[in-house]
Amino acid sequence: MQYPEPIAKLIESYMRLPGIGMKTATRLAFTTIDMREEDVNAFARALISVKRDLHFCSVCGNITEEDPCEICQDKTRDRSTILVVEEPKDVMAMEKMKEYHGLYHVLNGVLSPMEGTGPEDINIESLLKRLHDPAVKEVIIATNATAEGEATAMYLSRLIKPAGIKVTRLAHGLSVGSDIEYADEVTLLKAVEGRREI
Repeated sequence: MQYPEPIAKLIESYMRLPGIGMKTATRLAFTTIDMREEDVNAFARALISVKRDLHFCSVCGNITEEDPCEICQDKTRDRSTILVVEEPKDVMAMEKMKEYHGLYHVLNGVLSPMEGTGPEDINIESLLKRLHDPAVKEVIIATNATAEGEATAMYLSRLIKPAGIKVTRLAHGLSVGSDIEYADEVTLLKAVEGRREI
């Protein structure tokens, strides 16, 4: 027996989300059916608002309702450092820490030759334009510790260093509370490379 078309379409829509398979999509669809109509309408309005009201900041590439974004407009931020991240959600993670007070630059992707993503497909050109500002003294590359993230970090480093700007990379390695015996080789290598004097 097949589901009625509205349910089948809803299940199919949920399955387009990353990490959502048929079982989870079906559970979400039936949860949606059980919701009050005003809650479903609010959910639908939130989805439409995300697509209609958000855009990328023309300066840093972060998602925002206003352009430039709130962080780029903030005159109290340290304008000598730019922290480069892969996605807008990485900015949110850094901001939760409340320890970094510089500016950001969101690449909105990473270099991935296997997927056909080259330098022209991510937000690199606007980063290079920002480096003409004499206030910028350091670029902190905070891409993920994946093959693509590392390749992107190396590529950016080669582009930026000739400008005489300091390029640093976030340390990678053992997480707090983890055991050395369970860490993989790459994690251990990064932990050794990122060691510091105590």
